[in-house]
Amino acid sequence: MKQPSPTMDASRFVVLADFVPGIIQEIRYHSTYNFVGDRIDGYEEPCALLTRDAARALKGVVAEMAARGLRLKVFDAYRPARAVKHFVLWGIEDLDLRMKPFFYPDLEKTDLFKLGYIAKQSAHSRGSTVDLTLLDMATGKELDMGSPFDFFGEISHPSYHGITDEQFDNRMVLRNAMVRNGFAPIDCEWWHFTLEDEPYPETYFDFPVSARYLGR
Repeated sequence: MKQPSPTMDASRFVVLADFVPGIIQEIRYHSTYNFVGDRIDGYEEPCALLTRDAARALKGVVAEMAARGLRLKVFDAYRPARAVKHFVLWGIEDLDLRMKPFFYPDLEKTDLFKLGYIAKQSAHSRGSTVDLTLLDMATGKELDMGSPFDFFGEISHPSYHGITDEQFDNRMVLRNAMVRNGFAPIDCEWWHFTLEDEPYPETYFDFPVSARYLGR
């Protein structure tokens, strides 16, 4: 069955930093420091966009973590369908292994698709999925989660126990707070969460990651 074309309607999306003040952002796909090694198609500005529903739920997590002296740091949120296409085309280019030592040293590129780390359609393109970690407000440093964001391998599975107790506990602090506020985790990435009651469970979007686009 043919999938419907992605829509460009951004009317129920918000700029996360405007909706949730104080949130930290490091939008990796607007930079070259990601598993591809290039800025990804559709990332016109280094900002996080989310559906209003997901952003509202994330406010609860922010408040809960602030009481513990922690802040949220977002690596990715809404991801245009064209960005996912960029990932797929990169996967076909067998010679491009520039970032393998940093993000998938123990896997082949084809494994990233077989094992579910990269999909031909992403929940991010539905607008209510976010990749994030925790930051210690006292030190300004990220909590040690046992593996970096977008490191593809078993060590990044939330249930992986081959890390220290502190690293595992840090993962659970993030996971439990997200779940309490309505987000669902996945089994292969400790940083990835989707709003369970997402407003567009079957709709994919392709407008650019751009605060200017939302402000038109």
